[in-house]
Amino acid sequence: MGLLENLQWRYATKKFDNTKKVSEDDITFLKKAISLAATSYGLEAYEVLIIENQDIKDRLKDASWGQAQVSDASHVFVFCNNTKISNELIDAYMDRKSNDQGIAKENLQGYGDFMKNTLLALPEDEAAHWTRRQTYIAGGNLMVACAELQIDSCPMEGFEAEKYNEILELDKDGLNACLVVPVGYRSEEDNNQHLPKTRKSLDQMFRHL
Repeated sequence: MGLLENLQWRYATKKFDNTKKVSEDDITFLKKAISLAATSYGLEAYEVLIIENQDIKDRLKDASWGQAQVSDASHVFVFCNNTKISNELIDAYMDRKSNDQGIAKENLQGYGDFMKNTLLALPEDEAAHWTRRQTYIAGGNLMVACAELQIDSCPMEGFEAEKYNEILELDKDGLNACLVVPVGYRSEEDNNQHLPKTRKSLDQMFRHL
């Protein structure tokens, strides 16, 4: 299937078949797709937790207003943004860039200083909003990659972030759960898979100027 056909196939799965598991090879493919997501400055100011443990998924379901996708899915991807932008976060990125691209660190200092002057000056709440937005780009990559593999997914904002943070002990790492994407395989009982998509027409969606 081509990309558009795969995107037509996908939908926000409401009921997963809890007897089916995504293979480790496919999980590795999804991880690589997430890692290739575009991020501002290339900073990747987030981490992604992949939850397979059933006890943890059951606890997260309770923190997700009882939505069964969280407990029944094969894996649950929890996108966690850095709550603060720090010198250490930027320095770690500059180290990776130096190593990956073979650029001497001293030749990157100007860029690093520019990032620090720009990002470290942001008020704390604005910085947290900025890092939170980055996770949605990565989440989009995940869902497209799932569709390519005919794996079902469901992006969710309907959860209690503070409870997720507590259950997953995110606060100690300066992280905050902001986007949840259960993945797995649709149940035959999920009637939503048979419904046509409701979308604006292309003329309604787009303006050519």
